[in-house]
Amino acid sequence: MTETTSPLIDRFGRSIEYLRLSVTDRCDMKCTYCLPKSFKGYQEPKNWLTFDEIERVVGAFARMGTSRIRLTGGEPLLRRNLPELAARISALPGIRDLSLSTNGTQLPKHAAALRAAGVSRLNISLDSLNRECVTQITGRDSIDDVMAGLDAAEQHGFSPIKLNMVVMPGVNEHEVEAMTEFCINRGFILRLIETMPMGSTGLASGYTPLGPVLERLRERFELIPEIKEMGGGPARYWRTVDGRGQIGLITPISQHFCETCNRVRLSVDGTLYLCLGQEEKVELRPLLRAGISDAELEQTLREGIELKPERHEFREAPTKIIRFMSQTGG
Repeated sequence: MTETTSPLIDRFGRSIEYLRLSVTDRCDMKCTYCLPKSFKGYQEPKNWLTFDEIERVVGAFARMGTSRIRLTGGEPLLRRNLPELAARISALPGIRDLSLSTNGTQLPKHAAALRAAGVSRLNISLDSLNRECVTQITGRDSIDDVMAGLDAAEQHGFSPIKLNMVVMPGVNEHEVEAMTEFCINRGFILRLIETMPMGSTGLASGYTPLGPVLERLRERFELIPEIKEMGGGPARYWRTVDGRGQIGLITPISQHFCETCNRVRLSVDGTLYLCLGQEEKVELRPLLRAGISDAELEQTLREGIELKPERHEFREAPTKIIRFMSQTGG
């Protein structure tokens, strides 16, 4: 059995137990809040971490108490042989939760293999139930593909299935009630997300504070606070009185959750980002390819965690982060 070491605690006393792992910066959509339609600045495949390199980094995190891994992108299912990587990660000692964020379009092809590989939970992006609106946001007529992906996820036993809806003023804010009803009827958990000002696209998409949206939903659906732990992420959850529906709110702008931040992000090129809204980072790929030992890798991660800032500055400095969301890892 692999020996564990002391846990990762940052200088503000936060335990780093959650790693969001980007396996590609490519996507088969170009959502308006994520990437400009003309974007061409993708990483070259030679700069992607290999599966062996990813396994080493995740193993080091796991030995220091990081037990939750989320596979992200871009669209992670565009990475060839992703179920193989998922199986390798889920087999690592100390990993107790392996999940995946996806736009859903590739799930009919891969859901069975992902489930067999140890992925248990899915977050699927769907910002509207209206075909024209989905096409406007994603850059393609994709709603049928996403719905097929939802069906495949249900068929292969993923639980829970969470739907992520980025709420944007003048675009889909008026659809929140309809999306809530859809999720209640299908047994999905809806997560409403405030747009983050990352890159020119995030800034241009606008920002809808979710407090007033929650009040609308509380009145219509009789929502009460959810007391169960729901995956270790940043969402605050509410549920219907009868327990049929659950809604999570992710509010990085109107009510940030930095004091309880338990996560870091590893990009496809091996850059460890310590905060979504700051520039502190550690470049791991050159060290891995220079033959760093496991002990040295763990020490590098510990030193990196010391750089994790206390909080982002999305409100104070909304133009600070010029990199796009897909470059960081969702």
